[in-house]
Amino acid sequence: MIKVKYLAVIEQGPDNYSAYLPDVPGCVATGKTIEETLRRLTRALEIHLAGLKEDGLPLPVPTSAAEYVELPSRQVVG
Repeated sequence: MIKVKYLAVIEQGPDNYSAYLPDVPGCVATGKTIEETLRRLTRALEIHLAGLKEDGLPLPVPTSAAEYVELPSRQVVG
């Protein structure tokens, strides 16, 4: 079986974490921990992709990437 990886964006809120997949609009999850959030996001993705397949729609191709942007410490205003 071929594995497909989608970029997950995880954000920390005041009471929990939320995550979404930029390449799969509408696929989101929340949880109390990052681990719980990613487990829920994985399950949401499975359900989302199964629904697309059932409806005869194409599965999204993962195209997103992530990189960190670094600034010299003297440029960081806080």
